Amino acid sequence: MHGHFRQDARRAQRLNCLPNAQTQGPAVVKFAAGAVTPAAIVAALKAIAGNPRKARASFARGRCVRGTYVPSDRAKEITKSQSFTKPSRVLGRFSVGGNPRVADTAIPVLRGFSFRLGDDDHRSDVLVQSAPVHYAKSLDQMLAYLEARIPGPDGKPDMEKVRAFSAANPETLHQANYVAMHPLPPGFAGTTYWGVHAFPATNSKGQMRFIKLKVAPVGGDITLTDDEARTKSANFLHDDLDDRIAAGDVRLNVMAVLGRPGDPVMDVTIRWPDEDARETVRLGTIVITGVEANDACDASIFDPANLAAGIGYPPDEIFAARRAAYAVSLAKRR
Repeated sequence: MHGHFRQDARRAQRLNCLPNAQTQGPAVVKFAAGAVTPAAIVAALKAIAGNPRKARASFARGRCVRGTYVPSDRAKEITKSQSFTKPSRVLGRFSVGGNPRVADTAIPVLRGFSFRLGDDDHRSDVLVQSAPVHYAKSLDQMLAYLEARIPGPDGKPDMEKVRAFSAANPETLHQANYVAMHPLPPGFAGTTYWGVHAFPATNSKGQMRFIKLKVAPVGGDITLTDDEARTKSANFLHDDLDDRIAAGDVRLNVMAVLGRPGDPVMDVTIRWPDEDARETVRLGTIVITGVEANDACDASIFDPANLAAGIGYPPDEIFAARRAAYAVSLAKRR
């Protein structure tokens, strides 16, 4: 394991994203002059959803929750981040879709979970989703993907344009194909969520390796048959979450999927080789114990750039855009 730490650290230094293994981590990728802006991405996301007022640009419909985080004994092997190695309160938000009117029964729509660990001095915000890959590897590609799907005057996208873009950019179908191949979950608490980025994690010995974050329900995933899915209401994910919390609590394990030398860390449209069979370490467990008023989550943002020392910034271009994009989205819904 230690050899992997050292090789990953050297590779990150070559990428000019990890100046020192003892530091916070890589600097966020800078945008080139004239590049696609996060504001343009937000505008395209909103256009696809019909420009709803005061709504998030993505994962617009959700439920705010509270709970606690309990670290595992092995967390310190992976990271020195006090967000992940010390107990703390948790504020979280389960969500679905880019349109606030989307039904919970919409099968090809992503589910999301955002959560905040630690205290004011050691805060980390983590964003995970119900697919292990993103739909674009660059901002240029992301904007083109979204613009191809903006509805026309009839309220529908031009499917010839969508098909032509997909044929020219087949990697943008990886996320949709994954979602389509997996049955609808019976609730927010019964599905696995992935962080699609490769995070450089540094432990207390100064050893760094890339990890991917995964949040999995204690007891495993639960799925619905097609017949069961047809009987569900448009609000069933939210109702199920409320019922589970009222009956006790919801428990989710925060896992680190361990990277290996040579893993792709810049392209978020592809998975690591044999990723599902990788060694994983449980960093801790989130215990959701209550529902919070939406204002607790809506007044600010879960900022992916808030990472306590020990978990660094991923080097890919999509992560670099997220902080600015979330700030733009917040400003538009105020």
